[in-house]
Amino acid sequence: MTSALDVPERPAFSFWPRLAVAILPVVATSVIGSLSTTPNIEGWYAGLTKPSFNPPNWLFPVAWTILYAMIALSFWRLLGASPATGPTRRAWGLAVGAFAAQLTLNAAWSPVFFAAHALGWAGIVAAAMLVMILWTIRLSWRFDRLAAWLLVPYAAWVTFATVLTVTLWRLN
Repeated sequence: MTSALDVPERPAFSFWPRLAVAILPVVATSVIGSLSTTPNIEGWYAGLTKPSFNPPNWLFPVAWTILYAMIALSFWRLLGASPATGPTRRAWGLAVGAFAAQLTLNAAWSPVFFAAHALGWAGIVAAAMLVMILWTIRLSWRFDRLAAWLLVPYAAWVTFATVLTVTLWRLN
């Protein structure tokens, strides 16, 4: 006789749909960022007073390409760790929701900073994004530790980006 406790855990999505669900929102976030950023680099951004620790412009797309790949892989793994039913399923749903929230804040940052030139608001978005990334790491840890660890460099970069954003706001 089997019970509900004997139901094996299985992913919420099979391989290909899970891959699409993990990659497409990250690609959309990247495209939004690029469309907001690129037209403003040579004009508006170049004219800002920058702190001594401001990285060279070429570093940002390199860092974000690596980070976006790690974010997508993390999300793919989290989606594959879905438990079957019960309270654990609800906790997994909360982890997925936190993941979506931090990615939404990520998508919002570039339009706020580069397109709207709202440095103070961009600092608030960056700080909120950092909080959500840390919460996503905490919630994901229970289901897939590698998925959580893959977000640690992202949290470190966003910590730096938050400090840089607030410093740019104060200098300008």
